[in-house]
Formats: sequence, structure tokens, C-alpha cells
Amino acid sequence: MSDVKNLIMNKNGLVSMTLAKILLQLKVGDKIPTFSELSEVTSVARGTLQNAMKLLTQTQAITLESRGHMGTFLMQKNMKTLLEFANITSLVGVMPLPYSKHYEGLATGIISAMENEYDIPVNMAYMRGARKRLSLLIEARYDFALVSKLAFLDSVDQGADIRIVKEFGPKSYLSNHVIVLNDQNAKGIEDGMRIGIDNDSIDQTNLTYHVTKDHKVKYINLNYNQILNKLKSGEIDAAVWNEDEIRESYPGIRYIQIEGIDENDTIAVIVARNSATELCNLLTQLINVDTVLSIQHLVAHGKMIPRY
Repeated sequence: MSDVKNLIMNKNGLVSMTLAKILLQLKVGDKIPTFSELSEVTSVARGTLQNAMKLLTQTQAITLESRGHMGTFLMQKNMKTLLEFANITSLVGVMPLPYSKHYEGLATGIISAMENEYDIPVNMAYMRGARKRLSLLIEARYDFALVSKLAFLDSVDQGADIRIVKEFGPKSYLSNHVIVLNDQNAKGIEDGMRIGIDNDSIDQTNLTYHVTKDHKVKYINLNYNQILNKLKSGEIDAAVWNEDEIRESYPGIRYIQIEGIDENDTIAVIVARNSATELCNLLTQLINVDTVLSIQHLVAHGKMIPRY
């Protein structure tokens, strides 16, 4: 057990954990809240807060400077020690299965970009279905999730208390969604078609409703990884799919572009819970968008071996 873990097991240490989370949100040079203000926010007695703050300074997690009536200012903070006090000792995220070079590049870029000088290990889980990923994020099973901006906006519309931490721009999540067709001569969605739909995928579900809104069709509920097999066997007639995967792994399948949609389904975003303010700040600091996109490009074009 580290020294910090031993220290936070007493009363002052537990309060120091609360203070550390507050101080992580401040920049060097910022004025820190008064003990009266901290007491109001934390419901902890001023004397206990003073002892906890003393513990943070004694362990050199922070350096403070009193400027009389102007207040006390944060002059230096040791991020590694503060993170230990805040009990942030690892980060766990969740993103789509890397079944295309595009996703392999994105996974490699994010893992590489999040390697950090604070020795905080970053672990990534891989899971199809933005609805599942966001649900587990909201339940605090994961610290952050990677989804499309379209899925994020849909989740917020449904009341999810989450925020975007990083946004990677158009074509970062995937190149395009397309309509895949069983009939090589079909020109698009037609009345009477059986349409594969995966309700766990927010993007696939919303885009399916978009492309079928003017037609009378039958929706066939399927797991996402069943859809192409059902299409090839003739059990469904059409579905919305990721163009990257079609080009790379299923070149014989006919597909057409989807008209009349914005680019939010192609934009990758990292999201976290609004309540996890210190985690959001840390992720913002760790992840450089240009680094991630550069690595994604190298992997997608075969110039870098994927690592995730």
C-alpha cells in the first residue's frame, strides 16, 4: 500500500480526498476557496478542512501562498500525488470493437495518447452498441466511453447527464454509414422490404428509421453481427451499415450512400459523466486530438502496427 493510501485511511485523509478533487479543477495561480466556502460546499467543519489542507501541503501535493486580504493562491500542484489523494489510480474506458482499420487506428491513437507521466494505467474495453456503452458509463462501470456524436446527442435528449470531453471531427468515427442491399439491382429502400435493425446501436437504429421513413417496411430485430449474414442468406433485404467494414471485408455486397443526414454519425467523441468533474479535467489534459488523428491515419494506411 502506498504512503498516500495509508494517509487517506484516517479522517483528515478522507477529507483530503475531497479537497484533492476540488484542487484538481484549479490551475496553478488560481485563488483557492476560503475554508468558509469549502465548509459550505463539503459540509465539513473548518478545523477538519484546515488539517486536511495541511496534509496536502506536507506531502507536497500542493504549494500554497497566502497574500493577506487577497486570499490564498495555488502556486504548485503535484498532479501524480493529487491524483492519488483523489483516488484516481486508473482509467477504464469503453469503445466499439475494432473490426475495421478505422477503428483499429482510433483505438491505437487513444491508448497511445493517454500514456501519461502520472503512471496512471489506462485500460480499454471493447463493446458493440453505443446504447450499452453509454448505459454502463452512466452506471459508473467505466470512466469514459467513445461513441459517435449522434449517439451522444440522442442520449442527452433522453436525459443522460453526460458531456463531451473530446471531439475528433468528421470522418473520425467512421467514413460513412450506407444502405446495404441483398438485391444487386435494387436502387434503394422499397415498400415491403425486410429491414435489419439493431436496437442496441443508437446510430444504426436512428439511421434505419431515417432511410425507411417514406416506405412501408418490416423491421427485423437482430444483433448487429448477424445482419450481414442474414442479408447474404436472403432473410432480410436491406440494412444500414458501416461503409469501412463493407469495403474492407465484404466487397461483394451492394450498397448505396445515405442522403440527407448530417455528419454527426461520423464524428467520434469521448464522453464522461457530468458529475465526474476531476476525471473530465484529467481526460481533457491527457488526450491530444491531433495525436489521436495522426496515429489513426497511420494505422488506417498500413504505416503503423495497431496496438490496443
